[in-house]
Amino acid sequence: MPISTDSAETLALRALAWLVGNDELLPVFLGSTGAATEDLRDRAGDPDFAVSVLDFLMLDDSWVIAFCDTNSIPYDRPAQARAALSGNADTHWT
Repeated sequence: MPISTDSAETLALRALAWLVGNDELLPVFLGSTGAATEDLRDRAGDPDFAVSVLDFLMLDDSWVIAFCDTNSIPYDRPAQARAALSGNADTHWT
C-alpha cells in the first residue's frame, strides 16, 4: 500500500535529520547535491529537496539499511516515500 504524502514528507525529514547527524555522510550529500548547510533548514520543507534527500539516501543500500534500522522502518519505505513525493512518477535514469 502506498504511503501518504504527509508520511512521505515526514520520512524525508527523518532522513535529512539522519544525514545531518552523520559526520561522514553529510559532506558527501552536500557535495553531491550542491546544497549548502543553510539549505538544510531553509529547504527542509521543499518537496523537491525532500526528493533529493531520498534519492541520495537510496544511492547505497548500506545507507538505506542504516537509516531504516536506526528508525525502525521497513527497507522499502524510502522508495515508497520518494514515489509519493514525486507523484508516483517513474524515475528515468539516462
